[in-house]
Amino acid sequence: MTTPPPPLPDPEARGVRLVVVLLVLTVVSGLIDAVSYLGLGRVFTANMTGNVVVLGFAAAGAPGFSVPHTATSLAAFLLGAVAGGRVAARYGKGSRRRWARLTLAAEALLVGASAAVAFAWPDTNGTRYALIALTAFAMGLRNATVRKLGVPDLTTTVLTMTLTGLASESRLGDATGHRSPRRTASVIAMLVGATLGAWLVLHHGLGIPLLIAAALSGVLAVVASGRE
Repeated sequence: MTTPPPPLPDPEARGVRLVVVLLVLTVVSGLIDAVSYLGLGRVFTANMTGNVVVLGFAAAGAPGFSVPHTATSLAAFLLGAVAGGRVAARYGKGSRRRWARLTLAAEALLVGASAAVAFAWPDTNGTRYALIALTAFAMGLRNATVRKLGVPDLTTTVLTMTLTGLASESRLGDATGHRSPRRTASVIAMLVGATLGAWLVLHHGLGIPLLIAAALSGVLAVVASGRE
């Protein structure tokens, strides 16, 4: 009696699982929003919920906020999300690993380009618009992909529903919070990214936190698997 051959290894399982990848991307989001809000004129390029609110502040004439900057961020983010939808339509039914890595590589290139601009032409109005557009487009592309991947409780940019789930499903709520460790890790990851990003912006300018964000996305593009 012949022994059946061992099953072939699943290529989707090679690399770092998507849960870990998305947690690191949450750190990247904190870095990028620290750069955009503190260094680019009180505008968000990862967190569009905050950006819509900021646009309202700017439209009302609140000092320190800019309608053109915020509108640029929103427009670039939406264009990135459109591009992410097109990528999902082409690759979403195939290998999740290949799809995730392709999107992360694009994010790394876009954020890396923004870092290069920040180093080459610091403190110009054109630089601000370029950094806003590049990072917002990258975040739109990523968010569209993360949405389609559908990993629960890991959006990488927004924490409102994550915090709601933590509180409402805790022991003080309905005690059904089986994903509490994941949600807690997501909140901590965003806090770490924002804290590190703010410190780097305040002490070293915009280029270094953008370079770190690009490097993290690039590493994830190489090591991400297609499994949760």
